[in-house]
Amino acid sequence: MAQLLNSSFTPTTPSLRRQSMPSLTQPTSRKTQIQAKIREIFMPALSSTMTEGKIVSWVKSEGDKLSKGESVVVVESDKADMDVETFYDGYLAAIMVEEGGVAAVGSAIALLAETEDEIAQATSRAKEQSSSSSASAAPSPPPPPATVTAVASTHPASDGGKRIVASPYAKKLAKELNVDLSGVVGSGPLGRIVAKDVEAAAVAGAVAAAAAVAEPTKPLPVVPGIELGSVVPFTTMQGAVSRNMVESLGVPTFRVGYTITTDALDALYKKIKPKGVTMTALLAKATALALAKHPVVNSSCRDGKSFTYNSNINIAVAVAIDGGLITPVLQNADKVDIYSLSRKWKELVDKARAKQLQPQEYSTGTFTLSNLGMFGVDRFDAILPPGTGAIMAVGASEPTVVATKDGRIGMKSQMQVNVTADHRVIYGADLAQFLQTLAKIIEDPKDLTF
Repeated sequence: MAQLLNSSFTPTTPSLRRQSMPSLTQPTSRKTQIQAKIREIFMPALSSTMTEGKIVSWVKSEGDKLSKGESVVVVESDKADMDVETFYDGYLAAIMVEEGGVAAVGSAIALLAETEDEIAQATSRAKEQSSSSSASAAPSPPPPPATVTAVASTHPASDGGKRIVASPYAKKLAKELNVDLSGVVGSGPLGRIVAKDVEAAAVAGAVAAAAAVAEPTKPLPVVPGIELGSVVPFTTMQGAVSRNMVESLGVPTFRVGYTITTDALDALYKKIKPKGVTMTALLAKATALALAKHPVVNSSCRDGKSFTYNSNINIAVAVAIDGGLITPVLQNADKVDIYSLSRKWKELVDKARAKQLQPQEYSTGTFTLSNLGMFGVDRFDAILPPGTGAIMAVGASEPTVVATKDGRIGMKSQMQVNVTADHRVIYGADLAQFLQTLAKIIEDPKDLTF
């Protein structure tokens, strides 16, 4: 669960001054005025780099009763989708930012009423605030569908088959598009139907209807989800990646490449793969053991005036996901056994693809790996992530003709690794020695399975 939603108490009466208790001689028919409590629900900051968030889906609908700690909304930050909870009991009186809408961190996205009687007041207030800030309001409905992937779910959006669970906008869209929600499988939290599910069902229905009546024609090439010639704004994640890449241009970097023989590593991987070990975990473990002997390569410089020898060796591994790139972190990779490390890596990848990583699971890396070897790429350079000292690009392991020690020609599997480093902290000799150590570990990998 993400951090709780911040709410501010907003009185509906002009004054909160304490009134004195009436004396016994005062008329008993005089009633004490009870002040309504209407709170604003703010867009939370889900990471240190987040400046705005997108509403993926509302878990609750307007008028629903809320309990403290209950999930209210799913928000897309710059790295993940997170369920966000409420601090208070009450009623979700008014939704001010619909699904697919974007709001700045700290701005109001909904109003929470303390009692059911105050819902009308909150709704009126939401309309007033919306009209007063029309210049900066979200796009008028129908809003564009969210371009992010919410948590995948195979559960039907129903409560024991009795009630359809869908967001308010999804229900409205279903009526407009004549989509039967009982046949739609939701992709929101707990199988909740969101707007994009309705749109997908409408498209599927239209295609099926057209196919039933259309005459056989020459098929046209179709690229799902891409309209050629269109201008597409960055998703929140793509915007964060863009800012980080631009920031990295201010760091003086250099690159060092090294060729490593992988026959022994390949043999070890073939032996322990049935036990659930992944090649990514093996590479991360080998890298972490080498970094333990060369701590300067695991250091980082953030202010340009000093650098930090990081106390932990946390290996971040770049993973491409729908709509962006994220770096799940294998923490303390030098101390965790290879089997636990592999299980953790599979867990992180699943959470990354579901956009459910927590900030500490993607923002604590001290050294980064980027592996394109599975695509047959033999070598490439990687861009240094801000706040870290080095990143290593790993190419494919390929059979290579080499000269043996006795002067003959032989065949060995080799891979090329290229390290990009912050030259303010790490020098050429540092990287050369680190790569020599890494090569020894990979070429004699007995320490990887301790």
